[in-house]
Amino acid sequence: MPTQRSTSRSAPSEFGARLRQWREARRMSQLALAVEAEVSSRHLSFLETGRAQPSREMVLLLAGVLDVPLRDRNALLAAAGFVPIYRETPLRAPEMAHVRRALDFMLRQQEPYPALVVDRRWNLLMQNAAAGRLFGPFLADAPADDPPNVMRLTFHPRGFRPYITNWEALAGPLVQQLHRDVGTDESTRALLDELLASPNVPRQWRTPDPAAASAPLLSLALEKGDFRVNLFTTIATLGTPQDVTLQELRVECFFPADEATEALARRLAASAAAPALS
Repeated sequence: MPTQRSTSRSAPSEFGARLRQWREARRMSQLALAVEAEVSSRHLSFLETGRAQPSREMVLLLAGVLDVPLRDRNALLAAAGFVPIYRETPLRAPEMAHVRRALDFMLRQQEPYPALVVDRRWNLLMQNAAAGRLFGPFLADAPADDPPNVMRLTFHPRGFRPYITNWEALAGPLVQQLHRDVGTDESTRALLDELLASPNVPRQWRTPDPAAASAPLLSLALEKGDFRVNLFTTIATLGTPQDVTLQELRVECFFPADEATEALARRLAASAAAPALS
């Protein structure tokens, strides 16, 4: 079966420029990428300069070695003149009903502790009731974004920012995560630039730190008067997705980091479940 190409071929240099952006984003030399992909460094150089055009298989091979997200793999395919192969189905689409049920089950299972579902740009898509109970008191004056953005709420002076008592320990790794997420995505770049322009953000955060490992969990300590919450958070993704939307989903689960927070979470859940007095 012949390889399907798009009807309008992109400029010969567009694929090379995108490939180079991803290689540099992953901190790989041409030689290192060539070795990992088992291709000649000369051919890779020709691909980046536009002197050679890749096959569809070569595009997918290099994208796989560079761990390029599915959305950006589609962009690489289009830049090379091929039809994108990964579909993007809105989470609210009828055919995603089974995914929504699975996510809802995961959120309910996390009770009485908070859990969120966010997309690639950290927009809040779903949350459980515990998230409202434990985070709501800190967001009474938060900006009314639709959808709310978790990163923006974390940094905003009317969001979580004034109440986070371990600010640098939490925000520093979040910024580095955004640096890793940017790739060629302009909207993520705009969000990162917005956060870096926030007051009292250390200057060194403006530069990606290749040595900064992605933390398996982060601590979040919040305090507003006598209302104190001490949590740690883990982030899970869906395994081996073949849909752009599914790959970009993140499920963030929070767990109590001390006995006082565990008791508070259970007390608030019990109060919410108690029938109202007539």
